[in-house]
Amino acid sequence: MKKIQLAGALSLALILAACGDGASTNETAPEQPKEAGHADEGVITLSVEQIAAAGVQVAVPLIGGAGTIELPATIDGDPQATQVVSAAIAGRVVALNRNLGESVSRGQTLAVIESREAAQLKGEVEAARARLALANSNRAREQRLFSQRVSPEQDLIAARTAATEARIALTQAQSQVSATGGGGGGLNRLGIVAPLSGQVIARPVVLGQTVAADAELFRVANLSKVSLTLSLKPEDAGRVRPGAPVTVTAAGRSAIGQISFVSPALDPQTKLVPAIASLDNGGGVWRVGEAVTASVQLAGGGDGPASVRVPLTAVQTVEGKTVVFARTATGFRVTPVQLGDPAGDTVLVRSGLSGRERIATTGSFTLKAELGKGEASHED
Repeated sequence: MKKIQLAGALSLALILAACGDGASTNETAPEQPKEAGHADEGVITLSVEQIAAAGVQVAVPLIGGAGTIELPATIDGDPQATQVVSAAIAGRVVALNRNLGESVSRGQTLAVIESREAAQLKGEVEAARARLALANSNRAREQRLFSQRVSPEQDLIAARTAATEARIALTQAQSQVSATGGGGGGLNRLGIVAPLSGQVIARPVVLGQTVAADAELFRVANLSKVSLTLSLKPEDAGRVRPGAPVTVTAAGRSAIGQISFVSPALDPQTKLVPAIASLDNGGGVWRVGEAVTASVQLAGGGDGPASVRVPLTAVQTVEGKTVVFARTATGFRVTPVQLGDPAGDTVLVRSGLSGRERIATTGSFTLKAELGKGEASHED
């Protein structure tokens, strides 16, 4: 009987010992590490090394202002200070007094044209001048005879009328010569003068060339101020106002101009909105035809000075919601945002960010893919 009781007690002790060992094993077993994206919903757990390996870059949003857009632009002469100098009559170029890049003053003779038409026009001026001299002499004679009561008053009136008509004819002939350039020396030559002070930026003719009427001889521009030709997207054009600052940059140079004109119509070829900016060029730093980069300041559109902007590369769509990925101590957290108008490579954030967060600006698509892996593992 004692042997049976001892055997039963030994069996019970072995069973309790086995149970005790199992509980001890469960308490001391190390916890398996969580995989990336397997934490709470919307949270991606990544180490610093994993973030760097994925090529994810982090930065804070842009605060204040409405952003800028960068556009390619071309330096042009100021439309209000550039003029084509042409020949009003056909003829042969016998003198070119200014070369490319040289300065000219208003009224200075740039070229001389030799032409039959010039001889005819100048001949008409001389004939009109002779007729006026004769008419003035007759008027003076009739005035003297009328005062001596020799000639009737109607002869004096006729002489005065003839003198007036001769003076008008001379003025008209001189105007025709002036319209073609005037001056030039000989009877068959006309001088082509500069219409404004500036620099010669084009001279498409050579000495001895025969040119047609209205052919371009020179192009003169006052380059103390230049302009930029821009092409805006329609969605950006509505936020570019005349007077908006424009930062112009090229190799080793930078200057600030301003928008002077935004077209109310689209270009029929490019479907973009033409715009013009003006830029001071007193030092002659900028050259006509030069390609530059223009950074245009956009109007705020009522968003206020504390507006928040993020790069377009930071924005993703998750489950139908627009989100960005905010950096946390252990990785990233999905943050839904409400977006406003885009501006170049950035977009306005109307709600969802305070501007103090650090967000993924590059590699956000990788984070979206990692989030999808985490959700799939949750479903498994």
